[in-house]
Amino acid sequence: MTGSVTVSIDEQVEVLMSSTGYGDNQTRENMRQELRARLIEAQQEGRPLRVYAGFDPRTTDLHLGHTIPMRKLKQFQDFGHEVVFLIGSFTSLIGDPDGSTARDVLSPEAVEANAKTYTDQAFKILDPAKTKVLYNHEWLSQLNFADLIGLARNFTVQQFVARETFRNRIDEGDPVFLHEFFYPLMQGYDAVALNTDVQVGGQDQLFNLMAGRQLMKGLGMKPQVVIAMGESLPGTDGVMKMSKSKGNHIPLLSDAGQMYTSLMKLPDSTMPLYHKLMLGWTQAQVDDLMASIERGERAPQDVKADMAFAVTAIFHGEEAAAAGREFSRTAMQQGGIPDDIPEHAISADASVVDLLVETGILKSKGDARRQIEGGGVRRDGDKVESIDDRVTLDQLPVVLQYGKRKFVRLVRGG
Repeated sequence: MTGSVTVSIDEQVEVLMSSTGYGDNQTRENMRQELRARLIEAQQEGRPLRVYAGFDPRTTDLHLGHTIPMRKLKQFQDFGHEVVFLIGSFTSLIGDPDGSTARDVLSPEAVEANAKTYTDQAFKILDPAKTKVLYNHEWLSQLNFADLIGLARNFTVQQFVARETFRNRIDEGDPVFLHEFFYPLMQGYDAVALNTDVQVGGQDQLFNLMAGRQLMKGLGMKPQVVIAMGESLPGTDGVMKMSKSKGNHIPLLSDAGQMYTSLMKLPDSTMPLYHKLMLGWTQAQVDDLMASIERGERAPQDVKADMAFAVTAIFHGEEAAAAGREFSRTAMQQGGIPDDIPEHAISADASVVDLLVETGILKSKGDARRQIEGGGVRRDGDKVESIDDRVTLDQLPVVLQYGKRKFVRLVRGG
């Protein structure tokens, strides 16, 4: 193995297995041993490991939660291994099934549009000179029905039904559609097509990650090592995993002021995980920090401010982070967007005009149009320029404001 950093195999294993989780200790130990064996093999062959993680462009932007597996990819890069940033240009058409309902089927045009900025966003974490960007439609779109039958023979219906995502919906009497079973097959085939040594993903993706191992083994290949991240970044609600579909995300494309403000509004309970997952602190460092807060040596708000600045600086630089901090302080202290504002759930894309009336901010569509044209309506602090402006589900949460006192936060639901 060659690379810019020379460290022992044992040191690599220690770093690369950090913060991983598999639901049971035996699986974790198996993956640790396989990773070590694969590193020894690669070193003997004088080659780097081939490592990848996939990201489905179901929406136009990535969020802070997506950067957790990216940071693991960066660790592999730092050790000189080959990293593939895989854009799920074909898997996105279906989307990974969630625990409540089948995802909407996207058109190829929508997926292509969403994927345009993914690499720029990923390169905020990954080294572009050491990253290979690929799209899985290049091989998945070439499979025919006979190929699909051949892949499906490596799995049983019982395996899929036992998956928590499907089992919960079945228990609740909610439909599970046949096409949703295709997603693990497709993701598993990515590993086959790439002939990878390692795949990185979240623990909530473990079923799909292991599907790649099973498929590779069934096709006579050496199964990839799975690096499953054991902890997920909490969203802005402080409870649920950060997710675009849940409307609790902080987009990487948000400007410095918006990012800093969103981070400052996080519940105090999220601080340990944000320091650990976003800033790379060790558990011992996090424990010392929390102990200092308990002793009264550090104020929680000051700790959060330091964290918000550090995270914002990662994506925007220190100068922009400082400007974002001032923007946030001004907004919070001088009549900006308050913390406690009413929420209104929407279940479909809608015009700002309709939403202003629907939420009760303004009494009529005519009034809403006049106020927008007069510059009196703001969206996330920015002036709404057109009466044709719309709010889409992919953009949530969104704050609408009229004047200095009327606010509403739009969230997904309804």
